[in-house]
Amino acid sequence: MSKVALVTGAGRGIGYAIAGKLADEGFNIVVMDIHEGSVVADAMKGLEDKGVEVLYCRADVSNAADRNAMLEAVKKRFGRLDVLVNNAGVAPRVRADILEASEESFEFVMKINLQGPYFLTQQIANYMVEQKQADDAFNGCIINISSTSATVASPSRGEYCLSKAAMSMMTQLFAVRLGEFDIPVYEIRPGIIKTDMTAVVTEKYDNLIFNEGILLQKRWGMPEDIAKAAAMMARGDIAYSTGQVIEVDGGFTKMRL
Repeated sequence: MSKVALVTGAGRGIGYAIAGKLADEGFNIVVMDIHEGSVVADAMKGLEDKGVEVLYCRADVSNAADRNAMLEAVKKRFGRLDVLVNNAGVAPRVRADILEASEESFEFVMKINLQGPYFLTQQIANYMVEQKQADDAFNGCIINISSTSATVASPSRGEYCLSKAAMSMMTQLFAVRLGEFDIPVYEIRPGIIKTDMTAVVTEKYDNLIFNEGILLQKRWGMPEDIAKAAAMMARGDIAYSTGQVIEVDGGFTKMRL
């Protein structure tokens, strides 16, 4: 029976690239996103064309009822879940200096980037434990997509940085808690990746990458770069490395003289 991977925010961008790569690896795919089905229809067909089953669940990760309904749909359709990829996330609607940023913006970002994934992970982790206890051959894993913003300070989007730093600790917490069940938990920290989220600052990042030399590898990161790292984890290539953080950032966070 084919394994099943749930990828949140997989209607486009990094999430879609991860879903596509896992489909290439033979995983049936569950896509959880907030868009109307018609908006992501072409994307879902692209996954189905890879020869796997695809279930689209329109759901908001920050909404408990949506999360519950999604998990019930997964159980009904597949009767299993082997991989969770916490990818869904948002940037602040308005970048604002931390001396002026609003509490409303903080709550908006935290609920989607941290609170929702935290409790979704709690749900899925319990389901994975059930599967492991029923069948010791079960090999599941959880993959959190954070950001270099977990360690690199951006005072114009403090709420985003805090959400990703907290997700990094979330990885460690669940890695520790699920260790006894041999369910590894990983974190991928993307750097400057060409997506819709970075489209509004393309000119700025072009200058930093190609003129200022901010990266060791002078190119934009692509969603496929993240997808390859996620596939390695989902396949079990580093199964003895729970809690591992993989930085996919072109060398951005490496200190140099």
